Amino acid sequence: MQVSFAALAVFCGSTPGDDPVFRERAHAFGATLARRGIRLIYGGGDVGLMGALADGVLSGGGDVHGVITRALEAKEIAHRGLGTLEVVETMHERKARMADLADGFVLLPGGFGSLDEFFEAVTWTQLGIHEKPCGVLDLAGYYLPLAAMIANGLERGFVRPQHASLVLVDEDPEKLLARMAAWKPTSVDKWVDRRQR
Repeated sequence: MQVSFAALAVFCGSTPGDDPVFRERAHAFGATLARRGIRLIYGGGDVGLMGALADGVLSGGGDVHGVITRALEAKEIAHRGLGTLEVVETMHERKARMADLADGFVLLPGGFGSLDEFFEAVTWTQLGIHEKPCGVLDLAGYYLPLAAMIANGLERGFVRPQHASLVLVDEDPEKLLARMAAWKPTSVDKWVDRRQR
């Protein structure tokens, strides 16, 4: 089965980071989504990489659906130029709603919140809750340590090979999207080897 997507949830920082290349490439990735006709599902912010990403989609004539919590909207960080801005009460609702709307997930540079959102989506794929590709767009080498951590988990026996392959990492947006489109879900029937207790 080939995976196709009309909408991608993208998780990224509400700050711009320490290098202008992060903002530039987030904006460029948004423009790529618009050019490909892929709807952006994201956290609804107008700041940092989130704002640059959304602006990139909008500048290319694309469609953006933001999902933000009421508390964050009240702090006036919501993007007011979106096609749709959905306000929910909790972070749990926000993540679930974004997962429902998206056909796949992409992680751009960000902090704890971005990692939490992305790896929850990865875990749901691992558990078979959904069958959606999960990709990391590694801008300026930001996620090299993350790729090394996954490799370490694999080597040390905490991550299975089938599960390590759930996280697609690439520095090229076009290649990442192509890999995500070609991704096929795998099933693992046996989770725990009882002999290893």
